[in-house]
Parts: sequence; C-alpha cells; structure tokens
Amino acid sequence: MSELSQSDQPEQGSRSAADRFSDAALVIIGHGSSTNTESALAVRQHAGELRRRRLFGEVREAFWKQEPRLGTVAQQTTQPRVFFVPLFISEGYFTEEAIPTELGFRTSEDLTFERVRKHGNQLWHYTGPVGTHESMTAIILARARSVIEKHPFPRAPKPEQTALLIAGHGTGRNVRSRKAIEDQVLAIRSLGMYAEVHAIFMEEAPRIGDAFTLTQARNLVVVPFFISDGLHTQEDIPMLLGEPERFVRDRMAQNQPTWRNPTERKGKMVWYGQSVGSEPGIADVILERVRQVAGPDRHPATGTGRDLPEA
Repeated sequence: MSELSQSDQPEQGSRSAADRFSDAALVIIGHGSSTNTESALAVRQHAGELRRRRLFGEVREAFWKQEPRLGTVAQQTTQPRVFFVPLFISEGYFTEEAIPTELGFRTSEDLTFERVRKHGNQLWHYTGPVGTHESMTAIILARARSVIEKHPFPRAPKPEQTALLIAGHGTGRNVRSRKAIEDQVLAIRSLGMYAEVHAIFMEEAPRIGDAFTLTQARNLVVVPFFISDGLHTQEDIPMLLGEPERFVRDRMAQNQPTWRNPTERKGKMVWYGQSVGSEPGIADVILERVRQVAGPDRHPATGTGRDLPEA
C-alpha cells in the first residue's frame, strides 16, 4: 500500500471536493470519555483540519460519552446532506449497533442497516469506521517511520532489520475488534518492508508483553492502533512493555513522554510511536469514507435515486 496520493493532501484537489460537499455537513463521531479529556483530541484535530480546508458547509464533532452528544449534534445540523463518520478503529458494537441505532439507520432488532436514509428534508449518510479503511496501511507505516526518524539514536535501523508490532486493545467479547489489526499485519507483510510484522494485544494473545519472545529481530517498532493517545497508550502499554510504573507515573505528572525512544529492553531496542489516530493523514481517510457513501444521484432536493428509508 503506497502513501496517500497527492490528490488527497490538504491543498490538492480541494476545488472539486468543495463543489461536491459545500451543501453538506460532516459529523466526526468519537467515543469520548467522562474522565479523560485527551480522548477527544483526535476528533477535534481532524475536525479542525477539515474546517480549514472549507470542503463542507459545516464540520461538527460529536461523541458517545461526552459533550457534545451525538444525538444533539445530529438534530442541530442544517445542511441538506449530512455525513456521519465514526472515528473508531474497528467494526463492532459501537459502529454497527449503538451509533446506527441512535441515528435511526437501524432498529435494535435489525441485523443489518442502511448507509443512507432520509431525515425530514435532509439526506443522512453513515460511513464505515475510519480504522478499517485500506489507507490505514499508509498511516501505520508513516507512524513507524516517523518515530525512528525522530529518535535515530544510536543509529536508525533499516526496516529490513526491524520488526513492526501493531498494538491493539483486543477483547474476547468481539472477535472483529482484532480483525482490523490482523488485516493490516497481512497487508504490511505483503510489502516485504520489515523483517517481521506482528499483532499484539492488551487483552488477547499474543500479549503486548510477548513482543520480546514473539520476534527474532533486535529492533522493534511498536505502533499503537488506537484513535487517541489516552491512558492505554500513555500508561498501560509502556508498562506492559516493561517500563516501571513509577517512571511512567512520574513522567505523566511532568507531562513528558512515558516511553523514552529508543529503550533497550530484554536485549532489544524498542521504539514506541504515537497512536495512529493523531496522524495528520487521518483527515484524508475521513474524506475517503465520505466519498465512498456519497452518490451522485442522492440529493434530497432532486428526489432522484432509489427509495430510501425515512425517519
């Protein structure tokens, strides 16, 4: 998978995109948290970038667990078309049940749901999660490359001398929560760039602490496949990689990175990157998700296209 194309960069191809979405609202949906304000930063970052590009009539942030709430934001949009994009890593309960039910794309009894429906005089579109888009391969590679370029000491290892580990949460309650990561592992392995590519998880095997026995390469680059740089990425994963808790707590208190790049651990040099969700290229993935569900004949004013479900 190559890097995001030039036509998808902020200053490229904006005119055609603006002509297409100037009558539309973009709502970027995040999980949010009532206890960790940093969980909302990625949503605000990409919403701010897409406002800057002036592609949409309006760009709004919405959250499941904090203000502004998704249901309120949805009812406040005034544009003829509204695109709802979940800034989530994987398909699962929130993206396929909770959010589409909240927005009326499905009922609690439905096994499937529509991606487009009428809501009064508006046309609402619901996209797939950002994390399952194929362009996330380029995002992961950019994260892995940037952390080594920023911290080359004692010298920057070559990818063919390095194991890339994609770290996720994992859960036994939803088998699809790990699928997005495993798909990326297969995609990056096929490129032949790294000596090894593995998935590691907080709550499933192989565990994050298994990184040292799972790999043969001496150089490890760990990229957290999370949307936000929150408690999991700043505290849990560094400690699971062997960083003493007291060091992590002290650095957190001083607003310092909780992992020093690179750190030698168990005979290996370990670089630890930021979460993929804050990578600037995510704004382009959000746009691609919108383009996938935007049909040329789906406009509430024209009445064209197939019959659509209505609120």
